[in-house]
Amino acid sequence: MPRAASQDILERLRSLYPKSIDLTLNRPKRLLAALGHPERRLPPVIHFAGTNGKGSTLAMTRAGMEASGMRVHAYISPHLTKFHERITLAGELIGEDHLADILLECERINDGAPISLFEITTCAAFLAFSRVPADALLLEVGLGGRLDATNVVDHPALTCISPVSLDHQHYLGDTLSDIAFEKAGILKRGVPCIVSRQHPDSLSTIRKVARTTGSPLIEQGRDWASWIEGADLVYRDARGVHPLPRPTLVGAHQTDNAGAAITVLRQLGLDDRACAAALSQAHWPARMQRLRSGPLVEEARGGELWLDGGHNEAAGAALAATLREMPARTTRIVCGMIDTKDARSFLRCLRNAADHLYAIAIPGEAASQPAASIAAAAHDVGFRARSSPEPIAAVQDIAQAVPGARILVCGSLYLAGHLLRDNS
Repeated sequence: MPRAASQDILERLRSLYPKSIDLTLNRPKRLLAALGHPERRLPPVIHFAGTNGKGSTLAMTRAGMEASGMRVHAYISPHLTKFHERITLAGELIGEDHLADILLECERINDGAPISLFEITTCAAFLAFSRVPADALLLEVGLGGRLDATNVVDHPALTCISPVSLDHQHYLGDTLSDIAFEKAGILKRGVPCIVSRQHPDSLSTIRKVARTTGSPLIEQGRDWASWIEGADLVYRDARGVHPLPRPTLVGAHQTDNAGAAITVLRQLGLDDRACAAALSQAHWPARMQRLRSGPLVEEARGGELWLDGGHNEAAGAALAATLREMPARTTRIVCGMIDTKDARSFLRCLRNAADHLYAIAIPGEAASQPAASIAAAAHDVGFRARSSPEPIAAVQDIAQAVPGARILVCGSLYLAGHLLRDNS
């Protein structure tokens, strides 16, 4: 009998989605208990939460740890081109047969009980992590923190909260304080938490939760700082000032993410060599990524083609700041977004970085906003906007109108994943 394909198993698991959501961790905890509690047999865990920047911080932390010879597991979401990207075992993406086997095991043990896809696949990831030796597990929250399926680890080695901003309000709350409370749910008694630059409302909430849980906070601006000075990134903490390479990840916001990653590494006792590798060797696709091959690049006809999966107001502001610090060049935007995102708040931030926008629907994505809706939102915030039938048509139109333009495709990780399958 042929082996089951992981994609087929994932489609079956989608059907288990609970008819009503109880806002607890009861479902993953039930399955993990039935699996023999793999979440209790993990290597030391570093748990990352936040709205923007947690993935980049994790990627830099991983690069520094691996450069020091450590074997590192990693769990991230969402994936871009294939589900396997979510689970890294001791430095390697999980293989197809291994993934199919752990999904089947979880499906059998779950025995048809209601559970979300993220919950059951997180349990499967813990099962895999518990069986493969490693020195650490870098664990990224899927949504929020307090009630996220990853938050079943009782005593991580460290936690880290990147900047909190408005996103997923229908799940997490309408204010920064509400959302920060959910993110701070990963804090554990006695476990240090590295906290990146925050809005005062968010920081106040995180501090309140920390006082309740007895979690020491290591805050940017108070306990550590990072900034660009000439050709270097400079990092400062209580032990002094350390010049390091600039991050290879593009954008001014990566300076703060780099500082958080360095703080994690220094808390783990790693040296400046590991910190330098964190900045120079990290790779994190679809975060202001320059595309250099593929049909979309060919259609740009000598223009620059950039890809970013950012989709909320803070991401829009970071993208705009990044574009402003790049060498002057006519810039045009291609944007697709899913229907749970606020296109106006995202695009309003980008209005002064480009004047023309080409709106598209995300190919093959049922939850995509229609191109006409995105174009209308762009027009409302001051863009000259038009709809385009598909990404390649938008790039062709830009290349014809403005030879050599800088083209930024943005608005969704789903769109980024679709394009990376053919242009990477």
